Amino acid sequence: MEPNLPCGRTSALGVMLLSALVLAGCAAPKNPAQRAPVVDRAPVPASTAASTPLPPGAENAGKPGYYTVRPGDTLIRIGLETGQNWRDIQAWNGIVNPNVIEVGQVLRVVPPEPVVAAAPPAAAAVQGTAAQPVASPSAQGRPLTESSSATTTAAASPAPAASPTPPASEEIRFIWPANGPVIDPFDEARNKGVGIGGRPGDPVVAAADGRVVYAGAGLRGYGNLIILKHNNTYLTAYAHNQALLVREDQTVRQGQKIAEMGSSDTDRVKLHFEVRRQGKPVDPLNHLPRR
Repeated sequence: MEPNLPCGRTSALGVMLLSALVLAGCAAPKNPAQRAPVVDRAPVPASTAASTPLPPGAENAGKPGYYTVRPGDTLIRIGLETGQNWRDIQAWNGIVNPNVIEVGQVLRVVPPEPVVAAAPPAAAAVQGTAAQPVASPSAQGRPLTESSSATTTAAASPAPAASPTPPASEEIRFIWPANGPVIDPFDEARNKGVGIGGRPGDPVVAAADGRVVYAGAGLRGYGNLIILKHNNTYLTAYAHNQALLVREDQTVRQGQKIAEMGSSDTDRVKLHFEVRRQGKPVDPLNHLPRR
C-alpha cells in the first residue's frame, strides 16, 4: 500500500519528473538521418568555358596575299614559296623573333597598301555667300607649283589596281649559273629545280642581276643556300654550295661569282638551281639559253 503523501509534495514531485523528462529530451542525440542539405550544383555549361585562342591573324585565313603557316615552315621557306624576302615578311607582320612562328598562324606575304593622306577640306564659304570654285593657278596667269600639280594629279587619277599578271618588263634573260651538265631534271612535285653537276669549288654565278635576300644554311634540304630576288616576279635559288661569297642585302650583277659548288646537305657535288615565278617553281630549262 502506497504511503499517503501531502498534496504539496505530490505537485513538487510531478514538476521535478516533468523537468527531468524535458532535460532528457534536449540531451538526446540528434537523428543521424537528419544531415545538412546538399546543394546540387549543375556543371558549368560548355559555352561559358574558356575557349582556345585562335592563332595570330586567323581572321585573314584564305584571303589573297596571306599565307597560313604549315608544319615545318620557317620564314625563309615561306619567303621562297611566296617570292618574298623573309625579312620583309617579318616586318609586315611585326614578328619580333623570326624563329618563333606557329602552325596555323596567318601571315601577310604581300606589301601593305600605302596609306593615302586625305585631301585637305575645301575652304569655308564666306558667310552669306555661296562657295565659288577657285580658278586654277594657270588660269590666273601663274605657273603651277609642285605642290598644286601633285594635288591635282592625285585627285584626277586614282592609283590603278595591281595587275594579277606580271608585266612584260618583269621578264628576265637568265644565264647558266654553272657550266656542268644537268644531272637532275625538274619535277615540280619532287625536285623543284635542276641539278647541275661539277667538281668541288667550281664557280657558281648569279643568273641575273639581283639582290641577296638570303645567304645561309637555315633551310633543311638545301645546305648552304643563296636566294636572289631579281624583281617582283622572279627569285632564283642556289643550293648545296661549299662556300658562300655574298651576304644578305648585297646587290649582285649577272655573271658575278656568288658561291663555290659543293655537296652540303646532299650525297654528291652539284648545284641545285631553282627559278621561282611569283613563288611558284618553274622549269629552269625553259628560262635558260639552249646549250
